[in-house]
Amino acid sequence: MMTTELTVQQLFDLSGKVALITGGTGHLGSAMARALAEAGARVVVTSRDLLRARDTAATLPRAADAEHLPVHLGVELDHMQPEMLERSFGEVLQQTGRVDILVNNGHDAQADDWTTVTPEQFTRQLANATGYFELARLVRNHAVERGGGASVILLGSMYGMVASYPDAYEGICAASPVAYHTLKGGIIHLTRHLAIYWAKDGVRVNCLSPGPFPPERVSRAMVERLCTKSPLGRMGRPVEVKGAVVFLASDASSYVTGQNLVVDGGWTAW
Repeated sequence: MMTTELTVQQLFDLSGKVALITGGTGHLGSAMARALAEAGARVVVTSRDLLRARDTAATLPRAADAEHLPVHLGVELDHMQPEMLERSFGEVLQQTGRVDILVNNGHDAQADDWTTVTPEQFTRQLANATGYFELARLVRNHAVERGGGASVILLGSMYGMVASYPDAYEGICAASPVAYHTLKGGIIHLTRHLAIYWAKDGVRVNCLSPGPFPPERVSRAMVERLCTKSPLGRMGRPVEVKGAVVFLASDASSYVTGQNLVVDGGWTAW
């Protein structure tokens, strides 16, 4: 029996979808928020700073034929405060009616390396994973309740897969934090676990692991060292995660779940 085959444009089209992205005002978060909006989704940008969330949401593009649709939203959300997640998610549902896509991108940073990090700091860093899980579970439960599927994307890192080079940081700053490596490795495996348990619910769970995408504030000397470790010989640009997040969010990846998509310029291929 013949069925209509979707075109590539249709597969990547997010029109009619609602996408929630945490930490959507940051270096990579804002690029991914723009990507989801450009693909046609109504985007809910969250931040611990409500004004920043609203300002970012106001700058997101809208399709010319979508002027009649509701605007993008900015919502206050801190995934490090479990008691806040259900309330903030309820606010999102009240204003949008649904969430089809979750991008768990928010991150509470901890800069101390293995020589100075305290047990309390280490434990707090791991609480990022708790926030990712709790918000993902809210989206899964909502998807089941409304009888529809969802795409959940967790943000990992190349440093959840490989160790860092000590000589890239020596004499410039603390080495890549041990708690961060532990966190991101855990998030990659959390992806696999949730994907298996939620597959029957029509909820796909994948991980997006960026490589080196340093913001402008990072030491230029360190960036030069990092470039020598990359097969492509340069750092990533925020625009280079846009295609990956739309792929994982859309029907273009409808048969992809439990996977870790690495965007690292070949770093982990050495």
